[in-house]
Amino acid sequence: MSAFRKLFIAVTLLFIILAVFLNIALIKQKNSPAGLYRVEAKRLADDIEEKGSYDLTEYPHLTGVFTEDDGDIYTSDNNYLIIKAGGKLYRVEYTISDYRSGFLLINGTLAVLLVIMLILFRYIRRNIIVPFGRLNDVPQELARGNLAVPIPEEKSRFFGKFTWGVNMLRESIEENRTKEISMQRDKKLLLLSLSHDIKTPLSAIKLNAKALARGLYKDEEKQREAAESINARADEIESFVSRITKASSEDFMDFEVHMGEGFLSGILSRIYDRYAPQLNISHTEFVINEYEDCILSCDSDRLAECLQNLIENAIKYGDGKRIEICFDTMDGCKLITVKNTGCTLEAKELPQIFESFHRGSNAEKAKGSGLGLFICRRLMSLMGGEVYADIKDECFLVTLVVRLA
Repeated sequence: MSAFRKLFIAVTLLFIILAVFLNIALIKQKNSPAGLYRVEAKRLADDIEEKGSYDLTEYPHLTGVFTEDDGDIYTSDNNYLIIKAGGKLYRVEYTISDYRSGFLLINGTLAVLLVIMLILFRYIRRNIIVPFGRLNDVPQELARGNLAVPIPEEKSRFFGKFTWGVNMLRESIEENRTKEISMQRDKKLLLLSLSHDIKTPLSAIKLNAKALARGLYKDEEKQREAAESINARADEIESFVSRITKASSEDFMDFEVHMGEGFLSGILSRIYDRYAPQLNISHTEFVINEYEDCILSCDSDRLAECLQNLIENAIKYGDGKRIEICFDTMDGCKLITVKNTGCTLEAKELPQIFESFHRGSNAEKAKGSGLGLFICRRLMSLMGGEVYADIKDECFLVTLVVRLA
């Protein structure tokens, strides 16, 4: 708000300075015509002396020239002066522009502009600055986790949609937090339950192991039964551990997909506009091969998110020389391939790269969570498509298979 006040004061001062400057210029101009009509009268006298005649149209400030033959040259209702030329006296009448009307016009215009400026500043303050000020602390509070921060409703066409969007963001954050808490609670209960269940087979293993160690089972049949019991209980524990691992890795993220239709060109335009300037700065060649535009059956935003993840990976793990997007069509599907040079990933790691939190051997110096390709796989699966990766000629290729509409 203080910045707006400073701007308002600065603009007002500039306006006042401009008004003063224009008035000073008008005052100077007001005083200048007196010299002009005298100069024209002197030129008129020179013409009469030299030519014996004159052309009054050449003197814009002179309105009439009269001699003694026309009557008393010293009597007139108009502004005049007496000159002598060719041995005669002349009454030269002149006019001076009414600069009062000029002053009124200029200052009236300035006053109207000042009023318009004040109205405009008031409108900006009431409809933009003040509503924005009320929303100024909302993002910071949301970032702190304060989801109860009040968000005032704004009917302004400038901030109405923004307020609605912030409210949606808060509701989304609150919903995600609720889901996360519920998920964490369910996982904790599951882990506690499985941990409790593990104790039973673990106790049986210990008892049988101790019995075997102490030689309590003399009969070979009993020994065999104890060994089989240990093996069976170990299988149970392995099953529990698998369930724990599965619960820890699956469904930790909620993916929402809204299926529809989208033009391939529209999605690629978004990708190009986002990454072309960035890659140009880093001197990375970014190429989108020629393609035939088509309508895809997908969630356009989610498909664009998949492509963004692939390009981010290409930037992060490639050598920065070239990133290319290629296209193919097969069995009613559009194949979109993101290809980058400088692949150092080993081919044997390809089956694991789409797993959650998996990071390849080439990711030691690059920051990341190991979720990019996992998210791509989940999103493509929800959209009825596929994703796969390959390594060719030291280039890493990831292909999205998207159904045509």
